[in-house]
Amino acid sequence: MKLSEIKNGNLSAEWAEKGYELPKFDIEAVKAKTHAEPTWVHFGAGNIFRAFPAAILNDALNTGKYDRGVIVAESFDYEIVDKAYRPYDNMSLLVCLKSTGEIEKKVVASVTESLKADYSFGEDWARLVEIFQNPSLQMISFTITEKGYGVAPADLERGLTPVLAMGKVTALLYERFKAGKLPLTVQSMDNCSHNGDKVKNAVHAYAAKWVEQGLVPAEFLAYVQDETKITFPWSMIDKITPRPDAKVQKMLADDGFEDNYTIVTEKHTFTAPFVNAEETQYLCIEDHYTNGRPPLELGGVLYCDRETVDKIEKMKVCTCLNPLHTAMSIYGCMLGYTLISAEMADEDLRAFIQKIGYIEAMPVVVDPGVLNPYEFIGAVINRRLPNPFMPDAPQRIVTDTSQKLAIRFGETIKAYEARGLDKSNLILIPLVLAGYARYLKGIDDNGQAFEPSTDPLLAELQAIVAPLEVKEGEQDFSCLKKLYSRVDVFGVDLYAVGLGEKIESMAKELFAGPGAVRKTLHKYTLAR
Repeated sequence: MKLSEIKNGNLSAEWAEKGYELPKFDIEAVKAKTHAEPTWVHFGAGNIFRAFPAAILNDALNTGKYDRGVIVAESFDYEIVDKAYRPYDNMSLLVCLKSTGEIEKKVVASVTESLKADYSFGEDWARLVEIFQNPSLQMISFTITEKGYGVAPADLERGLTPVLAMGKVTALLYERFKAGKLPLTVQSMDNCSHNGDKVKNAVHAYAAKWVEQGLVPAEFLAYVQDETKITFPWSMIDKITPRPDAKVQKMLADDGFEDNYTIVTEKHTFTAPFVNAEETQYLCIEDHYTNGRPPLELGGVLYCDRETVDKIEKMKVCTCLNPLHTAMSIYGCMLGYTLISAEMADEDLRAFIQKIGYIEAMPVVVDPGVLNPYEFIGAVINRRLPNPFMPDAPQRIVTDTSQKLAIRFGETIKAYEARGLDKSNLILIPLVLAGYARYLKGIDDNGQAFEPSTDPLLAELQAIVAPLEVKEGEQDFSCLKKLYSRVDVFGVDLYAVGLGEKIESMAKELFAGPGAVRKTLHKYTLAR
């Protein structure tokens, strides 16, 4: 059983018998229609694209209500195209990793072409220019990570042949401008706040520089700034796609699926003919298009206005997911865990994050209306975090914690202040912040040293807690005032909002010798 063997009208019953969901649409007809009248180009050929946007379109095509695929363009690691797309007719196998330990297997055939987005690949670049000149094109989208939206001064000086992704995209937009100022939506699908603005700022920067250099007419800058022509909607995306996993590879091999190997490129991209992904996923997009759009709602996309996208992001980042991740990871490191999923079998840790989410954060949750915050937290606690396939580690989650506490907990504290709510109801959130001081000490609950994860303020904050020891008996905790009064770390001066002394008191308990972390966590969580 190989992906390249799948042809229309010749789908082996063997695939279906082994639980593989096959495309229900005419693959060759979709390819031909998309080649002639493309509607969607996606930049970024990595695992998240295949597991989510491409899979959503695949579901839409399976309904029989749409007839166009997606063309993928890779602007950074061209080996992905050569090794993970073209040998398999641009198809891939999506392996959905369920929290029950089971997997679902779906062949994704919605990608009709794979192109290398660079001038050095003449035919591919010419094809991209041809697509951008086609009036049928409705949307270009991105999963290139936040750093992919960067603009470097040196690249701005390269004129109309830049090497960074945003420069190339702007060059292609210039081709669309020359073809008649045709409308288009430029859609980020990356996991970063207000992502549409990052694309917009980059495109505007290149266009403005080229006008200044006399390379393009001023009308081109006006074109990319005109929201009746070009839009840059916001979106919120949420899905985990781990690297190809050995357990999954064995399950596929046992099925007789031969394309089950890992591909590692020279640029250290880990990919494969298959892609692992968790079952839970969200993609909410601001519905602001100038030339129509593919009907991705058929595959589960939520379309809404910009304000709602912003609320969904705040719900996730400030209340329903990211704070829970940080809380369990700070304590997980001190309790010797190396897997998030394993932590979820710990009754204290599970109750800890449940009560933070449902009891302490929920009173100030930003409710977006289109997604229920209680259901969102339920999916996090019952399906996402316990998933045995997810290789995520608390040590990774606590990276750069000093940069995350203000948004993940400070915003909740500020909301309590702003609404006049009783802050004495905050018990477990203060316990998270108390745990941070104990974590900075770099000594686990057995009294063994561990290496805290990288953080730009690590050395500075560790110096503050350096006088403290993990021991029973009296010691001077006055140094903690230097830590918990830092607005840059916590978003508020914790003493000024009346929580500093409570957090100090909890920290004293956490430092009271080996076993104190477990004892303190159990005490406060049980009482809450």
